[in-house]
Amino acid sequence: MATPRKVLHSSPPDGGWGWMIVVGCFLVTICTRAVTRCISIFFVEFQTYFAQDYARTAWIHSIADCATMLCGLGFALCYSPAIAMVGKYFNKRKALAYGIAMSGSGIGTFILAPVVQLLIEQFSWRGALLILGGFVLNLCVCGALMRPITLKEDHENPSELHKQEYVSKAQKQDLKQISMCSPLMKEWSHECLCHCSWQEYNFLLMPDFMVLAVSVLFMAYGCSPLFVYLVPYALSVGVSHQEAAFLMSILGVIDIIGNITFGWLTDRRCLKKYRHICYLFAVGMDGLCCLFLPVLQSFPLLVPFSFTFGYFDGAYVTLIPVVTADVVGTPSLSSALGVVYFLHAVPYLLSPPIAGWLVDTTGSYTASFLLCGFSMIFSSILLCFARLAKKIKRTHLRSLAKDANIKQQIWTNGTIAYSVAGELDQKDVEMLAIDTNSYCNR
Repeated sequence: MATPRKVLHSSPPDGGWGWMIVVGCFLVTICTRAVTRCISIFFVEFQTYFAQDYARTAWIHSIADCATMLCGLGFALCYSPAIAMVGKYFNKRKALAYGIAMSGSGIGTFILAPVVQLLIEQFSWRGALLILGGFVLNLCVCGALMRPITLKEDHENPSELHKQEYVSKAQKQDLKQISMCSPLMKEWSHECLCHCSWQEYNFLLMPDFMVLAVSVLFMAYGCSPLFVYLVPYALSVGVSHQEAAFLMSILGVIDIIGNITFGWLTDRRCLKKYRHICYLFAVGMDGLCCLFLPVLQSFPLLVPFSFTFGYFDGAYVTLIPVVTADVVGTPSLSSALGVVYFLHAVPYLLSPPIAGWLVDTTGSYTASFLLCGFSMIFSSILLCFARLAKKIKRTHLRSLAKDANIKQQIWTNGTIAYSVAGELDQKDVEMLAIDTNSYCNR
């Protein structure tokens, strides 16, 4: 079969087949994140059937989330690539596209939460899991919608297309020929491959990305246990099974509103440069919601919590890839998103069992929810202080440059060259020219 011809785009199309990519990512988030969230509804069933405590039962959900973010297995093969593809197809309307795509998590939770409860009642937890497994097979359809796109900036950035072309040539050489080469040739090819790999991941040493990475660790630790323990907590305060599942549905549908509204708002020109602030605000608000959760011990009080937490959860989930793209740039977005979601893995693995251990030890959910709330608030504060420190540093450098009266010439690649000629006064230059002319006339 003939290989499809690759078309070089000067910039992301911001439409066209890009909307099909958004639809594909939307379905992927339903089949991955929404299904994973609904494991919370299975929590009590697992705990009763296997006669285990909270900490051990929580490993089921935490391992599923961790594998999605950590390995190249299962959901991970669909989730991260679909999100990266949206970033390739959109630039001006990137936040809105991500808002629509990521809203699949909320819509899926809204629909699946009551459906899963009905399936458990009709077919037990085993039959419900089999039906969910058949539903997840729709990921094959989503994969068929994905079409790779080649941008002009990929050609200009050596960390993308040039790297791929160079590495592919090195990798396509026959292994027998490589074995016959001299040790010097082997060492040279190994150094070239390492250099190309470093070009792809050189954003790891960027201060902004390092702060974002640490912030993501605390944010992921704080958000994961709530989706595991919201239904068990509601049942422990006297809420019925149907009402507890309805709380997850509310959280899901409001999550959609947060996805789309924050995506649309942060695409506006007046808010585009404040995406970081919107992100840290949303994370901090979710942390405050977790702090107040132990006080809410009835269904009428838990409903406003689901509204508030769901809205800001949808907001910051939408902004994670947008903020990451603003920090590292579009060419490195795929690799950076892989690292960001990889960083979710360890908190997702550890936080639900730790929260369960606290419930088993203290006999209440208070300590678990407080720890989650303070973790998310610390994540927000860390980003806030980092931005303040960066702003203070810029102001200090500007004042130094003004006092020294040094002209700065900014080149297209972002480096700064200092002109020595800027230290000379224009009048002195004119006087020097006059003296030179008079000397020549003599």
